[in-house]
Amino acid sequence: MPILPRRTLLQGLVLTAAGCAAPSSLRRTVAPRPAPTLPLGAQLGDVRAGAVTVWGKADRVAQLVVEWSEDPRLQKGVHRVEGPVLSGVSDFTGVVDLTGLPAGREVHVRVLADDGGRAGEAWQGRLLTAPDSPGDIHFTWSADVCGQGWGINPEWGGYKGYGAMRALRPDFFLHVGDAIYADNPLQPEVPLADGRVWRNRVTPAKAKVAETLEEFRGNFAYNFLDEELRAFAREVPIAYQWDDHEVRNNWYPGRSLADDARYTRVSDAGVLGTRARQAFFEYSPVGGAARAEGRIHRQLAYGPHLDVFIPDVRAFRGPNTVNRQERPGADTSFLGRAQLDGLKAALAASTATWKVIATSMPLGLIVPDGRHPDGAHMEAWANGPGEPLGRELELAELLSFLKARRVRNVLFLTADVHYPAAHHYHPDRARFRDFDPFWEFVAGPLHAGTFGPNTLDDTFGPEVRWHRPVTGDNPAPWDGQQYFGSVRILGKSGALTVALHDLTGAVLHQVELEPVS
Repeated sequence: MPILPRRTLLQGLVLTAAGCAAPSSLRRTVAPRPAPTLPLGAQLGDVRAGAVTVWGKADRVAQLVVEWSEDPRLQKGVHRVEGPVLSGVSDFTGVVDLTGLPAGREVHVRVLADDGGRAGEAWQGRLLTAPDSPGDIHFTWSADVCGQGWGINPEWGGYKGYGAMRALRPDFFLHVGDAIYADNPLQPEVPLADGRVWRNRVTPAKAKVAETLEEFRGNFAYNFLDEELRAFAREVPIAYQWDDHEVRNNWYPGRSLADDARYTRVSDAGVLGTRARQAFFEYSPVGGAARAEGRIHRQLAYGPHLDVFIPDVRAFRGPNTVNRQERPGADTSFLGRAQLDGLKAALAASTATWKVIATSMPLGLIVPDGRHPDGAHMEAWANGPGEPLGRELELAELLSFLKARRVRNVLFLTADVHYPAAHHYHPDRARFRDFDPFWEFVAGPLHAGTFGPNTLDDTFGPEVRWHRPVTGDNPAPWDGQQYFGSVRILGKSGALTVALHDLTGAVLHQVELEPVS
């Protein structure tokens, strides 16, 4: 998006007003135009060493301005950063990277939409910046919002999962995919077998599958009509990842849409992916070099104890096949060669105590592509018992590399399957043995249908240490089967605790881990 200098913007407004001037005898008293506003509020995004990304959306052309200070009243020591001009090219959205922030401090942020000294009501939020010395860390993760027909129900209280997480006061939140369900239209009412009726708030963009750029934008905007999410975004930075429902269920580049009659304007999922990707960046506070380079995959450094790695398992994958190829190639790609090599290098270079890989799809659970009635085409890494084949070849390469380079304390946080679980992987139980033991924790859904459990593939020796099977058929969120996970790291020892929670915030299961040197 071209960024107009502030002077150019203001000159344009003056010239427009001058060109429309009428003779004094014909002039009428016109009420002053209201100042620009932020109709969806704002949000804090990728928090990392010395920096955070701030997002805003204006109701018309305006400049995004962000002020920050350690003063909660934002009266002393205020730093002002003038950001881009928000225009219709980006649906009046934009971001500002705040850099040079003090380490491990509570910082308060004020966001304004300004059109030359006039601004509407400011949005104010807070965050805890990344530490530069060993200190306690607490964050949450989950996925899957507004899926399987369950949208914002104001009568029930909206997206209650955000409220449950906010009550724990995490330092940040990893949204590991399916932030929207562009392929799941909403109905105003969903009658249930017990006689109750779930009532959705519905907008035009949520009344059909998303095909146009405007419809994808509308899906992202819809979530910010929820009061729980808006309150959460004031206090907790959100790092977003994408998965399939940001585009279409089980999406991969080049997939045909001919088998889905709902899509009347687009026939290729690649076109959908391009539009969805633009909307994702317009509505997500991805920051730094990743945003400049158009990358969803990125690394967030959060002090001496933690590095977070966010891969992209959608943009570079091959088609969904039976996934049992013996040699790697274009049809076995999951991360893709360039991304896999970059991830390996970044993990090897990390000096953080814990290396967390937040992947939108689980490692050992079999996830079939449901459009194939034979059930043999695979959506995730796993393909069934045996030696690594197909997409598993990339995972085997990564795990072998970590062992060879002695990269310790790697933890996988995943989602996608709509139920919570804790899996331990060990070479003694595996068909493929060239790796060190590790844990994978699965969370979600945050506000969507609940399913599972799925079958585990024995290739890498996973063992279910705990999971919560679904009760009922796609139960509504008010049945309580919505989940998120949390991670706490102690500053003094580096010890890490992973917990899985329900909608009340109660701990259902937790695992305590000591770092290995």
